[in-house]
Amino acid sequence: MSAPTDTTPNDSPASDGPQKDGARPETPQAIRGTQDILGPDAEAFGFVVETFARIHRLYRFRRVEMPVFEKTAVFSRSLGETTDVVSKEMYSFDDRGGESLTLRPEFTAGIARAYLTNGWQQHAPLRVATHGPLFRYERPQKGRYRQFHQLDAEVIGSGDPTVDVELLAMADHLLRDLGIADGVTLQLNTLGDGASREAWRAALVSYFRDHRGDLSEDSQDRLERNPLRILDSKDPRDKPFTAAAPRIDDFLTDEAQDFFGRVTAGLAAAGVAWVRAPALVRGLDYYRHTAFEFVTDRLGAQGTVLGGGRYDGLIEALGGPPTPAVGWAAGIERLAMLVGQRDVPAADVVIAVEDDAAIDAAMAALAALRHAGLSGELVATGSPRKRYDKATKIPAKLLAGLSLADGAPRWRLRGDTALAAQVRTLLGADGAA
Repeated sequence: MSAPTDTTPNDSPASDGPQKDGARPETPQAIRGTQDILGPDAEAFGFVVETFARIHRLYRFRRVEMPVFEKTAVFSRSLGETTDVVSKEMYSFDDRGGESLTLRPEFTAGIARAYLTNGWQQHAPLRVATHGPLFRYERPQKGRYRQFHQLDAEVIGSGDPTVDVELLAMADHLLRDLGIADGVTLQLNTLGDGASREAWRAALVSYFRDHRGDLSEDSQDRLERNPLRILDSKDPRDKPFTAAAPRIDDFLTDEAQDFFGRVTAGLAAAGVAWVRAPALVRGLDYYRHTAFEFVTDRLGAQGTVLGGGRYDGLIEALGGPPTPAVGWAAGIERLAMLVGQRDVPAADVVIAVEDDAAIDAAMAALAALRHAGLSGELVATGSPRKRYDKATKIPAKLLAGLSLADGAPRWRLRGDTALAAQVRTLLGADGAA
């Protein structure tokens, strides 16, 4: 989140040590890499989530809720045993029955598992959207936490390139409605079909083997098991070799070229701008065809705000039949940082109870206002003579002072004239605005 005053990233180790007899108990500290959000930052977070909910309904995506933890095999089989996420970053534990469980590090694998175990194939092509917390044990930094939050959209059961276009159009629509599209670029690439990818992978292995001794240690490790990942290496030692590495375009089959052409033509028709990013890859073998990221230079090193691609082989990796699928995810924290802090909305009405005998009348009035769709707040504590002045300090469209006159409620309304008239009608209120 951006320069938080009400958002507190919890970067300090917890201190829950023993206490002296009779001393006040030491307050437990929050876990490092988590965050407590309140005020303008929470409003920005909520704005992102609410905008996403509105947009995915426009595109006819069903909301889905997923478990926060799964059997560890769901992620080790879908993400690959040798990836950093599985080997270093997952929060895994044995439950009381001795089964290994993992807090979800991403949404896609769990949704793919649910597609198979719940018989969701009957809804194919299944279009689902969700959001919520994810967990990865990594070094906390700006916009990245150990408990973080993502938006997620997936389509399972369709191999048509128009689905890729729709997902990209929805992502572009989301960024525009959040007001952050300026300075965000859609980077697009194709990984080809299975035959294209295998031919490209073989060419990369042959090429990088000739330069093994000059590559970074990470790239040397990736050479045999995940050579595509070398292409997006940030290590300066790798740059001279990645620039001259074989490109996917030289290995695309006719079918793969046609697929990518239909995606780019669809984006042009939908008015979605993009740039080609030939080094944009996905290392796992089940990724096919479209790969994309929306990136910006406004978040420092963490430039990707939304990314995804087509993963036609994932369902098979989880024991299902061949099933095409495509999806994307976006970090809510990063989107909220781009949105910037948002003010807490003003109340429609604040009621200042200037006579304790009128509190019940005030509660009844507040209930009536809320049921009519108006937000309201009550000031009914402290000195009755000071409550009106206290209420004036609360942002509100209408200030309503409530007292009693001959035992009957008397209202003093100040603020929005049209709202005052509506309130009078709802409450049968006397008094001038």
